[in-house]
This record gives sequence, structure tokens and C-alpha cells, in this order.
Amino acid sequence: MNAQDYKAPAGLDRVQTRAWMVGGFALLVALGGAFRSPDKFYQSYLFSYLLILGLTVGSLGLLMLQHLTGGQWGIMIRRPLEAASRNVWLVLLMFVPIVVGMKKLYSAWLDPARLQAEPLSDYQQRYLTHSGFLFRAVIYFAIWLLLMWLFNSWSKQQDAQPGNPTLRRRIKTLAGPGVILYVLSMTFAVIDWVMSLSPHWASTIYGFIFVASQAISAMCLMIIVVVLLSGTEPYASVLKTRHLHDLGKLLFAFNMLWAYFDFSQLLIIWSGNQPEEISFYRARLSGEWGVVAVIVLVFSFALPFLILLSQQVKRNPSLISKVAIWMLVFRLVDLYWMTRPEFTARAWPIWLDLVVPVALVGLWVGFFAMNLKQRPVLPVGDPNLAEAIAHHEH
Repeated sequence: MNAQDYKAPAGLDRVQTRAWMVGGFALLVALGGAFRSPDKFYQSYLFSYLLILGLTVGSLGLLMLQHLTGGQWGIMIRRPLEAASRNVWLVLLMFVPIVVGMKKLYSAWLDPARLQAEPLSDYQQRYLTHSGFLFRAVIYFAIWLLLMWLFNSWSKQQDAQPGNPTLRRRIKTLAGPGVILYVLSMTFAVIDWVMSLSPHWASTIYGFIFVASQAISAMCLMIIVVVLLSGTEPYASVLKTRHLHDLGKLLFAFNMLWAYFDFSQLLIIWSGNQPEEISFYRARLSGEWGVVAVIVLVFSFALPFLILLSQQVKRNPSLISKVAIWMLVFRLVDLYWMTRPEFTARAWPIWLDLVVPVALVGLWVGFFAMNLKQRPVLPVGDPNLAEAIAHHEH
């Protein structure tokens, strides 16, 4: 088969248009809320932004992991992963409101009055500055943009030069350092953008929690995409239940990894019982936020864990896609629980908490569909493609 045989289905045009319409309308409504209540808008924007950040950079991380391991599980989702990673430009643009709302979001270390009342250490005061925040953000996005450009460019070249050993070696050689760069940059990014909401609290495993969470988000997205595309060519001919089974097993593994990191952080802090360390959980495990914590535990981990144990679920396109949608929604709830308690003791969401995620996700999906149309939906130049297509039940 050639590139024409793997052309993206025409239905992506409708997805792109509808996503932009929904996202654009929701954005107009959200902007109205921003003028009326800027504080609440920025709070809603932050956790919504973290979801699309995870979809984008998490997809880049999975893309590099697949190149590194060479697993056949990633051949079917490589082009959707590349399309999602190319939204880094959009995520960079969407970072602007966070910069504009810095003084409202990060008043714990930008407000002189709060600093005087709750002083930080000398090192924290040198690290947590307006200029330092922006400078480091430039570094993070430069790393992600460079990795995205390299892996997408080489993949496009591979289509034109099938089986080129130099290209294949180059991709595999960079994949390992690329994964390390992704993990390190994301760790420091969430320290700046999320953990600094409460600068008197720190956790060394915090970045890994977000990396695992982003792997879940990206894998959920990939399962949803391939199931949607399975009704049209070329996926209708090449996608087997075994492929979905592999993706389901990986989703199960990433969910376990996220739960392990999250529980490890809780166990270590709980057993230490130090006043400066328990502030994070004191705000999140009591009152209304304690109810949200139970909801996250049950619906983001326990139920998906039990459901994904079933081989039948992982092999059923309708069921596995519904589980993926469910888990993606509760990724958003988890991000809400991670960020919002720093601003209020009330856990009940306001209307902006519903509108802003719809706006950002709608616009993101529109650009994702546009990216996916630009190239064949399967990597025609990869020498392992034929073997991956033949990867059926045995």
C-alpha cells in the first residue's frame, strides 16, 4: 500500500469544524465570565489548561517511548500521537492567559503582603520570581517544540524514504534522551505552574504523578481516536481487536503507575506527619474536598482498575472507548482537585469550571483533526508497519 491508501478519512473535516464551533462558542462565553470574575476564570483556566497540556506533551512522550521500545502497539497510533504533539504551538499560545493572570494565580509568592505574612526561604525567593517563571517557561516550550519538530520531521522523511537505516537509527537514538528531557522538563514545569500555588509545600515525586497522569490522558485519547477511525478506511481493514487489547493493557499499566506515585506521596507525607508537609493533604482530604478525593479514588482508579482487568472489555471497541472517555473526564476532575483547594474551601464547581474546559478541549480537538489530515494516518515508511498490520489474534 502507498500513502494514498492510508489517507485520512473525510469525516475528520466534520470533526474539525464542529470542534471549532463548540470550542469557539464556549470560549466566547468563558471570556464573558473572565470580564465579570477574572479570579475565578483564571482558576478554571489553569486546571483546564493542564488537561490539554497533558494531551499534547503526553502524546509526545508516548511517541518517543514507542520509538525507544519499538513495540508494535505504537504503530497504529503513531500518526495520531504525532498530530497531537504538533499542538504544542497551540498550547504555547494558550499559555498566554496564565502569564496574564500570574498575580491572581500565584499571589502566594508574587504578592508582597502575603510574602511578608508568610515568608519564603531565601532560595525560594530567588527561584520564584516573575522573570524566572517566564524564562523557565521559554525553556520548557523550547524543549517540547524541538522534540516535536525533530520526531515529526523524521517521520515525514521516513514516508519518502522507506526503510532508510540512517533515519531509523537517528529516531531511535534520540528517543531515549528525549524521554528523559520530557520527564525532567515536565517535572520542573509542574513545580512552577502547579506546586508553586502552595510554595510552602514540596514533594519530590510530584512531577512523576503528572507524567503518569499525562500518559493516561494521551492513551485515552489514542484509544478514542482509533475506535472512531475504525469505522472508515484504512483503519477498518487493518485495526484488529488485538491492537485494542494492547492499548488497553498499556492504559491499565499507566493507571497503576499513576496510582502508585500518588499513593507513595500520600504514604510518605502521612507517615512523616510534619506540619509543613501535610498542608497539601489537610486542604484536600477534609470537608468538601475530602468527598472529591473519594470520588477521584473510586472513579479515576478503582473502577477503571476493575473494569480493565477484563480481557473482553479491552478487546471490545465500544466498551474500551467508553472506559477511555470516562477516564479522560476524571483526569480533569483530578486536576481540579489538585489545583482548586488552594483558592477555596468550596468544592462545588462553578459554571466556568464547565465552560472553560469545553472551550480549550474543543479548540484543541479542532487543531488535532486538522493535523491528522495532513499526513497518511499510518506511517507508510516504517519497516514494521506490515508486521503490525498482521498483528492479529493468535
